[in-house]
Order: sequence, then C-alpha cells, then structure tokens
Amino acid sequence: MARVYTRKGDDGTTSLLFGGRTSKGGELVDALGDLDEAVSALGLARSICAEPRICELLLRIQKELFVVSADLATNPKHRDRLKPGISIVTADAATQIEKEIDALVAEKPLEPVFLVPGTTQLEAAIDLARTVVRRGERHVIQARNAGSLVTEHVQKYLNRVSDLLFVMGRHAVGDLPEPPSHD
Repeated sequence: MARVYTRKGDDGTTSLLFGGRTSKGGELVDALGDLDEAVSALGLARSICAEPRICELLLRIQKELFVVSADLATNPKHRDRLKPGISIVTADAATQIEKEIDALVAEKPLEPVFLVPGTTQLEAAIDLARTVVRRGERHVIQARNAGSLVTEHVQKYLNRVSDLLFVMGRHAVGDLPEPPSHD
C-alpha cells in the first residue's frame, strides 16, 4: 500500500484530478471540503437508519457526491477524460433526484411551515447533512465566481439534493409531529 502522506501538500496546495495543483485556501477546496463533510454527515445518518429505502437513498447520495467532487476537482484541461456518472455529473442527475422528491412528497405531503430539526436522531442527522450540502452549494458558486470550472449540472444537482434531503428528513420522523418554527 502506498503511503498516506506525500508531503506535496506541505506547501499549501492540493492535487487536481489528472494533474495540476490548487491552493488549499481557495474557494474550490472550501467547496470540496464541504462535500466531503456532507458525505460523512450522510454516513452518520445512514449508520442510524433503519428504513431500507431511506438507507439506500442516503448511500446513493453519498456516492453521487463523490462524482460531484471529482467533476469539480478535475484539471480543466483534462475534462475529456471524465466518465459520465463516475467522475462527471450528467444532465440526468438532477432529474433523477427530482423523481425521488416527487415520489416522497406524494407519499407524505409537506407542511407549509418551517420546521425545527430534532424530532428523531435520523431526521436531525439528515437535516444536518442538508445544511452542509447547502453550504457546499454556496461555496461551489463562490468557486465558480472566482474562476473555477463549475458546470450547470453540478449546480442543479446540489440544489436538488438538498431539497431531497429536506424531504427525506420529513420521512425520517414517521408519524411524529414536528415542531414548527413559530406558534
């Protein structure tokens, strides 16, 4: 097995996929860090999940966030080497998430109020992951504004996946009442 440490990042840079380096202090790496954190938060949610459908969706989103990260972390000169659904986000990614949202909302319509997270451990963990994805989305936009290559497909996917996580959080409470943000 190769060493975990390379010492190449000691200068404050990190590798891009297919060559090149970028600053660890840049907007792009902030976005990538948020997505890494989201994958871990989703793992926490999945570790306490008992409903197979929700568990499968959580794992799917974790895997898809790796695709988003690869898409973002690629040297722009070598995007031709990316593989759809493996290392590049496709146009269909957001559409598939929309189908999941629509199916879940059809089963359990949303309440027209803001809800306070924490009704169940699973719901709280999913809502935490949702907020990390939202932060990641904001940092992705900042990276784009700073000159990083960010595709429309990545932006749409992140926007939709946080919506899906919101809906999944509502399913995670089962039939328990959720407290509204105000009386």
